[in-house]
Amino acid sequence: MTEMIKTDLGGASPPALWDRVVRVSHWGIAAVVFGNEVITRGGSAAHVWIGWVGMILLVVRLIWGVTGPREARFSAFPPDPKAAVGHTRDLLAGRPRLYGSHNPAGAIMVYALWASMAVMTATGFYMSGPNPFGAAQQEAAVNSDDWSTLGTTDSESSAGDLVKMVHGTVANLILLLVSLHVGGVFIEGLVMRRNLILPMVFGDRKSGIAGSVTERNDSNA
Repeated sequence: MTEMIKTDLGGASPPALWDRVVRVSHWGIAAVVFGNEVITRGGSAAHVWIGWVGMILLVVRLIWGVTGPREARFSAFPPDPKAAVGHTRDLLAGRPRLYGSHNPAGAIMVYALWASMAVMTATGFYMSGPNPFGAAQQEAAVNSDDWSTLGTTDSESSAGDLVKMVHGTVANLILLLVSLHVGGVFIEGLVMRRNLILPMVFGDRKSGIAGSVTERNDSNA
């Protein structure tokens, strides 16, 4: 059960909002998305290696969602579309509530990004094959635009084309989700007069709150 608790910050040190695993995985996945969406060429050795890094970070974060501290666990931010709509309505009305973990709208975004990342890595590995060390083979496939030499055979070419299409579509979806996420962080920060980026950098709740009152989600795992 979720209980909203008001805490007077008057000189007391608030608890950490984001632990190190959450912060490292968050910024690491952000770097992976930026690297593979903006810098590397699809299918290149660097692209594939960055994809492996993204997969590892995602797996670590998902495991942490079960074993980590309360604020990091899935039970602290369950996907609830109705609550997300309500939070968005409250935000636009200028009276949003504070949460000890992701707010309901942020939670929906987190799960959407994780799901998209999972599809991206799965389809990417299908096209590139299971061997991340085959750099020369990967580069040759990219230069010839023939991914079938890596993850598929001639008899699977139709499936390979479908996977490639899904991979490209999800890549565009991730860019859209990231844009919405950044916009949401900016808008919520303005409305709440609260810096949402500093806590994700330093982990301390106090680093992002300007007022004297905060609330936290005290749901049990």
